[in-house]
Amino acid sequence: MQKLKNIWHSDLAWNFRNSPVAVVSALIVLVLALAVIFAPLIAPHNPFDPATLNLMNGFSKPMHPNEFTGEVFLLGTDDQGRDVFSTILYGMRISLMVGVLSVTFAMVLGIILGLLAGYVGGWTETIIMRVADVQLTFPSILVAMLIFGIVKGVTPVEYRDQMAIWVLILAIGLGEWVQFARVVRGATLVEKNREYVQAARLIGRSRWVIMIRHLLPNVLSPVLVIATISLALAIIAEATLSFLGVGAPPTQPSLGTLIRIGQGFLFSGEWWILLFPALTLLTLALSVNMLGDWLRDALNPKLR
Repeated sequence: MQKLKNIWHSDLAWNFRNSPVAVVSALIVLVLALAVIFAPLIAPHNPFDPATLNLMNGFSKPMHPNEFTGEVFLLGTDDQGRDVFSTILYGMRISLMVGVLSVTFAMVLGIILGLLAGYVGGWTETIIMRVADVQLTFPSILVAMLIFGIVKGVTPVEYRDQMAIWVLILAIGLGEWVQFARVVRGATLVEKNREYVQAARLIGRSRWVIMIRHLLPNVLSPVLVIATISLALAIIAEATLSFLGVGAPPTQPSLGTLIRIGQGFLFSGEWWILLFPALTLLTLALSVNMLGDWLRDALNPKLR
């Protein structure tokens, strides 16, 4: 109980309570995350279960009774009679899962390589940093597309759809690790000459123990900020790849896939099939990004 009180009265909590942007962004992210978790309970239909679909409900307008069945759908239906609200909830599940797991993978990889580059130095640092510099010359989305294409190309055809999401996570993660590694390396170069690191060396601690137990806790603050901001970028990257048809498979459609499907009906008058998934993606990415911006400013000692 005392720990909760200490957290509530901390500078970070006070800053959060007094930032309307941070509070609203956090509430939006929380509501969307809960909607994703409880999608089977909230969604009126399972949009990916053919047994629940009725083609007669196709192209139903939002909040208008279908002319054949009389059913009313909150956000309308698509060409197959799938409830758009339900498809958004289930599609957002995949987008969030890909975003969180890819950022986690990029963060772990970047922390390990950044610690090695900063603490070990020498050829280890040179190789890691040169690879990072080369990768920075290309947009991360192109790197992700290249990795996705290569890995998918060597995957057996019968496993491609099942492995597509994991390949997508790997591709986006490998496209985002550089910024984590560079920040961790810079922080490690500063921290490794401090007294506590010198003391750990004198008592015979190994390199890995020093990096994990002593250096890692002191370089995590900027990493958490980057991870929050990178989550929004990862969600956008997944949506972009899926929109281009090289991301989530049609059997596991994400928000990007739903936008790609809706684009085909935009000019024929069925605007809701594109609009609502696009607004959901924009709201989710913008809220996460604004929360990351607040966290960056809150942890910046110059702005306290």
